[in-house]
Amino acid sequence: MRLAPPHTVDRPASPPGSPAPLSAPVPQQNWEGERHALLGQRISELGLEIRGTLLEKLVNQLYDELAAKGLAFRPPVYLSDEWGCPDGVPIIGVPFYLADARLSRIEEDYSQAVETEEESMRYLRHEAGHAVNYAYRFYERPDWKKTFGPYSRPYRDRYRADPFSRDFVRHILGWYAQKHPDEDFSETFAVWLTPGLDWREAYEGSGALKKLELVDSLMKEVASEIPEAPEPGDDDLPVSAMQYTVAEHYADNAESIPIRDPRIFDGDLRTIFVAADQAPAGLSASEFITRHRREIVTRISYWTGEKASVVRQFVEFLADRVGFLNLRLGGLEASTLIELTAFGTAVIMNYRHTDEMDSTDIGDGD
Repeated sequence: MRLAPPHTVDRPASPPGSPAPLSAPVPQQNWEGERHALLGQRISELGLEIRGTLLEKLVNQLYDELAAKGLAFRPPVYLSDEWGCPDGVPIIGVPFYLADARLSRIEEDYSQAVETEEESMRYLRHEAGHAVNYAYRFYERPDWKKTFGPYSRPYRDRYRADPFSRDFVRHILGWYAQKHPDEDFSETFAVWLTPGLDWREAYEGSGALKKLELVDSLMKEVASEIPEAPEPGDDDLPVSAMQYTVAEHYADNAESIPIRDPRIFDGDLRTIFVAADQAPAGLSASEFITRHRREIVTRISYWTGEKASVVRQFVEFLADRVGFLNLRLGGLEASTLIELTAFGTAVIMNYRHTDEMDSTDIGDGD
C-alpha cells in the first residue's frame, strides 16, 4: 500500500477465530485511567521503538525470507501511523500501536481488531514488494509496464474488483492486487516471497502466473544488488514526527460514512427484524446488534476487505436505527445474524465500488 496522501491503508478485520493479536493482553485493573492518560499523550513522546518487541521478531523473519530467496536488500522498517511505503521511497512503515500492548488495545477499541502475527507478516511481505519496486525502479521497465500496467495510472481508494478473476494473485484481503499496477506487483511479490507456497502450482493455468514468473526473473537479476534506502524523514511520518495525541490520531483518521438519509435501510431492517407488537417479549434489535457487534464487524470486514473502522460505524448506525424504529428479534439468533451479515456485506461492497452508502437524492426542502 502506498502512503502518498490522501491514500489510506485498507486493513480489514481478522477473520473470526483468528489467533491472538500481535501484542500481549493488557490487565483490566486500572485500565480506564491508563487508557485516558494514553489518549492524551503525544505519540512522539511515548518512546516507542521496534527493538525489543514482537515486531522486531517479525521484521527479522521478513529479512530471513528475503535471504532465503537470495535477495541481499533489506528494506528499513520504522514505526509510523499505518502500514505503507512512502510513495517512491524503499522503506516500510508499520503502525505505531503494534509496538505497545496498551496502544494495541486502544486500536482494537476503535477498529474491532488488531493484526495477528500471520497478518502482520502478510503486510510486511506486501510492503516489501513496494520497497523492492521503488528501490530498483522496476516500474520504469517496459516488461514491468507490459505485465502490470502503467505506474502512472490514477490511484483510487475505491475500486471495482472481479472476485473471480485469475489474472491477479490473492495475498491480503479485498482483492487488493486489482487496485493499481503498483499494488498488483506488491501482491505478486508477496506471494512469490511466502515460505512454503508453491506459487507455480497454486497459479498454474492462470493469468497471474506470468506476473509471478516476471517477479522471479527480476529478483534473480538484482539478487546481489543492495540499493540505497534513506532514513525516514518527517514527511514519511515516523513516530518522532507524530507530534499529536493518540486521541487526535483516531479523530483525524475517522472516516465518516456517507449516509445522507437515515431512512434508506428502514425497509431492509423491518425485513430482518419485526415490529415490537409482533414480538413484545423479543430481544430488542438494538441490543441484539450491540451484543454481536464485534462478530458482525469482523465478518463483514473480512469478506469485503473494507476497513473495520468503517464497518463499525455502519453497524453502529444500524443499531441506532433499529432502536429508533423499536424493532425486535423475531426469529432465531443464528439465522438473523447470518441475514444481517449478508445484508451488511452487500451494502459495504456497494460502498467499496461506488463510494456511496445509498443512492438517494435529497432536495433542500426534504
